[in-house]
Amino acid sequence: MKLNPAIILVQPQLGENIGKTARAMLNFGLTDMRLVAPRDGWPNPSAGPAAAGADMVLDNAKTFDTVADAVADCHRVFAATVRDRDMPKPVATPGEAAKMVSESFASGLQSAFLFGREASGLSNDDVSHADTVLTVPVNPSFGSLNLAQAVILVAYELFNISDETKPHMTAHPEGPANKTETEDLHQHLASELDNRGYFRSEDRRATQERTLRNLILNAGFSSQEVHTLRGVIKSLSRPKR
Repeated sequence: MKLNPAIILVQPQLGENIGKTARAMLNFGLTDMRLVAPRDGWPNPSAGPAAAGADMVLDNAKTFDTVADAVADCHRVFAATVRDRDMPKPVATPGEAAKMVSESFASGLQSAFLFGREASGLSNDDVSHADTVLTVPVNPSFGSLNLAQAVILVAYELFNISDETKPHMTAHPEGPANKTETEDLHQHLASELDNRGYFRSEDRRATQERTLRNLILNAGFSSQEVHTLRGVIKSLSRPKR
């Protein structure tokens, strides 16, 4: 069983780092690279030499304007970060995450890993699109990893997962909702709340919207449940008869 979750680089800055990440991915059989708004555009001539032959990863890399677009077809998303984000999300090591990806793959579900900017990492808004925070247990007095190093730790654990993983029954026979469905639910709910004056302070709105998105993701809704909830919201938003 070949695991191939998406490796998503959010606003990567240097072409060399993208190339080194592609090399790290192909070392362990990963080929689905996605780039969110790369700073210097794409393709980047500096990426090829740094990839050291992993050209197939670069050639097939997809670009997206936003994190939401990049994870739209995914069912389980991990956000690589070492900082406490004060968000109610489970935390996993690369090894634990690999087991979760293997179980999801056996059920036909798509997974992805988010990696942030070289200088500042992922923003809170980026992390809000993830189901699980990914943290690498490293030296507490020096926890700095470069982009390719972080990716290769995950790729190695994925590569080592046995191909004899038995199919895993999800809580929902039809499978969990993907990120397009959950994000559409979030936008629908936020829009109706806005119409009803819920967001009274613009200073707090971004935090409130992240909290709503996290509530939806943490619930683990199925596609049918998302459809039902959107019907409920639509019904509640109509004028009273």
